[in-house]
Amino acid sequence: MTPEQKISQTRTAAHRSWAKTPDRSRRTAPAREAAEARFEREVDPDGVMTPQARALAAASARKAYFGELARRSVAARRRNAAAGR
Repeated sequence: MTPEQKISQTRTAAHRSWAKTPDRSRRTAPAREAAEARFEREVDPDGVMTPQARALAAASARKAYFGELARRSVAARRRNAAAGR
């Protein structure tokens, strides 16, 4: 199987799986919770902050993380455009 065929097969399987998922939010909840916990551990590794302070700091860490992803995405698109891709 070529890489392109494997990608196509995988995408089809993913779409079938999501088509059978009645509650998408419930299915993705563990991943969202894990991501939130990661940001909370990042800003308060010793668990000394109040829950409110930790939540605010985690929200800022999350915004910084996704802002950096966006910046990298823009840079990659510019490189690809310059390379004619």
